[in-house]
Amino acid sequence: MPSRGHRTGRAVAVPRRLFVDSGAWIALRSQRDQHHIEADRLFHEAVRRRVALLTTNLVIAETHRLTLFRAGPEPAFRALDRIDASPSVAVRFPDADDHAAARRWLERMLPRPITYTDAVSFAVMEANGCQHVLGFDEDFAAAGFTVWRGGPA
Repeated sequence: MPSRGHRTGRAVAVPRRLFVDSGAWIALRSQRDQHHIEADRLFHEAVRRRVALLTTNLVIAETHRLTLFRAGPEPAFRALDRIDASPSVAVRFPDADDHAAARRWLERMLPRPITYTDAVSFAVMEANGCQHVLGFDEDFAAAGFTVWRGGPA
């Protein structure tokens, strides 16, 4: 399990794998998003450095839903196309073990209000030895993961 504590900022080394949360996917595609410029920089850096990107179908569902209701069906469909077309992205489909681990994460994080999607994300990250997240949700830091802000220059 990741260590407790809030960890954000620049990592000492570039991670070999990053978990991508829905906030990062949304910020990447929406120029109106407050995190768009940072998301664009981080995705470009990750791809340039050949960092493997990991996400779940639950994160993609959140991304699709938010894009659908903010921008419409065509942008939501294009967002799915871009994620699916990227050779850098692996999509994990959680199973019963991930569900059980997510339940443990929800209990462990009480009384903090963590979504089930985030709890599954924590479980998938833990199962895959992934300590870094590309996202803007501080719940990941509260769970002990590192919010990646880019590697050393």
